[in-house]
Amino acid sequence: MDTNVVIVGAGPAGLAVGACLRRAGVDFIILEKAHEVASAWRRHYRRLHLHTVKSFSSLPFVPFPRDHPRYVPREKVVAYLDAYAERFELRPRFGETVTAIRRENGGFVVETGSDRLTSRHVVIATGNNAEPIVPSLAGIEAFKGKVLHSADYTEAAPFIGQKVLIVGMGNTGAEIALDLAESGAHPTLSVRKGVHIVPRQLFGVPIQMVGIASRPMPQALNDWMFPIILDFALGKLEKYGIVRPREGILKQVDAGRIPVIDVGTVAAIKSGKISIAPDVAGFTEHGASFTDGRQEAFEAVILATGYRPAYDKFLPAELLPAKSGVNLRASELGLYLVGFHNPVTGLLREIGREATAVVADIERRG
Repeated sequence: MDTNVVIVGAGPAGLAVGACLRRAGVDFIILEKAHEVASAWRRHYRRLHLHTVKSFSSLPFVPFPRDHPRYVPREKVVAYLDAYAERFELRPRFGETVTAIRRENGGFVVETGSDRLTSRHVVIATGNNAEPIVPSLAGIEAFKGKVLHSADYTEAAPFIGQKVLIVGMGNTGAEIALDLAESGAHPTLSVRKGVHIVPRQLFGVPIQMVGIASRPMPQALNDWMFPIILDFALGKLEKYGIVRPREGILKQVDAGRIPVIDVGTVAAIKSGKISIAPDVAGFTEHGASFTDGRQEAFEAVILATGYRPAYDKFLPAELLPAKSGVNLRASELGLYLVGFHNPVTGLLREIGREATAVVADIERRG
């Protein structure tokens, strides 16, 4: 075999697995389609900060520097990941797009556009944000303004003074709306269905730590308790057009839908700097109509409509583990997903835990 482990992806998950394998003395190869580590973090909009505290957001063995702020900004996260790769001598093979993975002779064959590798184990670490989701929207081709996905949004400067429609109120949509509002644009958030919103800090305590403390509690108790606490912390948001889903926060998280972590968007909505609209019914040359019958003019549309993992392009369904991390199916196959579960306790924290567990399982398997 060419190597013991092939890691697909050199973002935080791939780097974490590589560092754990390096510490364990297990040989591996990292394949990365981009030409640098953490390419997704480099593309994120400039104002982005971690929503989780630095003490629970570092990768295995290396904490964030003490002088970093509690919520680390994007550029410092990128610098941290660069230094992390250098520290553990992680040298991905850049420009290698995996096209197929298959079982062969008790191991795996991993094919790229230019190579064919064999390994005993495979770790898929390409992340949930591998491919932007661009939905079919009625009449969007007729709209004469600028249309872009949030993946292509970097800063508010090109939109200053403009009316901008953001389709989708997840964490990205909410923060882009805030960035636009703070910079002199006039954003409207289209909210298709209910959304849970939590403050980044609840009465001075980081919401991540609240999530860690409350996770062992019965789900029914959490579902009853949090709406009461959040109404007290944020106010009742229904009068602004934001409805809370019937499903509780933890149930939605288990289904892959994390709450919006508020970093100022709610205050901007209350002050009128960000408008709220329901689902888009269709687009016209100069704007959009909504399901409540209103019509508005816009000069730009930003689709904050999410991402998909996209590993189905090279990974057959029969090889897909049951879930991210270590589980019976993954262990039997020797093929693991790392970084695809985003709990209320934080994605980067979960990546570190999964990477450690996966490498321990690989060592056990030999």
